[in-house]
Amino acid sequence: MELKSWGRYPRVTEQRELPVTWTTEPLPLPAGGGSLLPYGQGRSYGDSCLNAGGALLTTTRLDRFLDFNPATGVLRCESGVTLDAILRLVSWQGWFLPVTPGTKFVSVGGAIANDVHGKNHHRAGTFGRHVPRFELVRSDGSRRECSLEQNRDWYEATIGGLGLTGLITWADIQLRRMSNPYIYQETIPLSNVDDFLKLAMESEQDYDFTVAWVDSLGRGRNLGKGLFYRGNHAPPQFDAVPLSKSHLSRRSGLAVPFDFPGFALNRLSVAAFNWLYYHRQRLNRTGLVHYDPFFYPLDGVHRWNRIYGRRGFLQFQCVVPASDTGTAALKEILDRGARSGMPSFLTVLKMFGDVPSPGMMSFPKRGMTLALDFANRGERTYRLVEELDRVTREAGGRVYPAKDARMSPESFAAYYPERERFAKYVDPAFSSSFWRRVNGAG
Repeated sequence: MELKSWGRYPRVTEQRELPVTWTTEPLPLPAGGGSLLPYGQGRSYGDSCLNAGGALLTTTRLDRFLDFNPATGVLRCESGVTLDAILRLVSWQGWFLPVTPGTKFVSVGGAIANDVHGKNHHRAGTFGRHVPRFELVRSDGSRRECSLEQNRDWYEATIGGLGLTGLITWADIQLRRMSNPYIYQETIPLSNVDDFLKLAMESEQDYDFTVAWVDSLGRGRNLGKGLFYRGNHAPPQFDAVPLSKSHLSRRSGLAVPFDFPGFALNRLSVAAFNWLYYHRQRLNRTGLVHYDPFFYPLDGVHRWNRIYGRRGFLQFQCVVPASDTGTAALKEILDRGARSGMPSFLTVLKMFGDVPSPGMMSFPKRGMTLALDFANRGERTYRLVEELDRVTREAGGRVYPAKDARMSPESFAAYYPERERFAKYVDPAFSSSFWRRVNGAG
């Protein structure tokens, strides 16, 4: 089976699969040599989860829960456990994930390795802040239990370390309390980027979760037009609200059955979708929603990445400072995307807070983070993404490695000044297509 990234670009076939079944077993080493890289659910978008010419340590069999204290909310599980599985175990007991990305179909090991973030970064920071302890196994057979108190340097290198420091076998997660499975949400139409900035700043004090959907085709006075969502876990007075049947099932039955033709995503189809989405959603101003569609709207359609066609897509996610320079860069990125003739099918804008991550290579920092998805049209798409990368670099921002497929070594050096310190902790037997690319080694 070909192991891919979620964006399905680049395509890598010359990599072997080495399953890991037990946390106590030595790491399987590829016959004939070659590098190793952990591989969970393959939800990274670019090549940070790929290892051309090497081997992937697949962790789907490391799917066991090891301990859970329902009084404290501390969960210990193996690294291949998915966030979906955690929610099915703990949500009915009044616990929720402290931080969650836009999909629940990621592994715990992947969430740590990419130090994922969510809609509550301004309150809770990254996922790694809520992982007090984990075990790291190196290719030489050594094992390290890592925390702020024990092997702290390895702890800091592994959180956000892209799986390069070794294999995480198990981890502790500090969950957060919730009274019921609902979010009390407010939806507010946005006219432009300045509207977003005002609302995001106003909402940070009173709302745990904030995010904006942006019409990628907006220009001029409509640049940044979209919908701003903010919400909190619903208070106890909503505990008695019954769950609908759609929320009792594990998964939606909807799926994209085949790869869409390359011409399906174009300016007209994206414009029609954006118009319908904006005018339908803006009517739902305030209300109670289950956490599933609030946090994971795309998870309701399985294999949605097929809508971009066989060539896949590139996501560009950056963060730029919350300053005049950063705002100008954000507007330029949106404008370049709108004028490119390659509209972003999904454009998401959020605000990062100043909550620091324990990871030395973590992506988030205080500012505005923008994510755009571009169907892969070859060199045109690559040039566009590289232009957006340049704008980000000149503004003092950075690009997210978990979503990247085109970052240059020069950009990586500018974005991540801790890279040389981090490199000392990279396991000599571990590598990835991303790591070699950003270090000028292929």
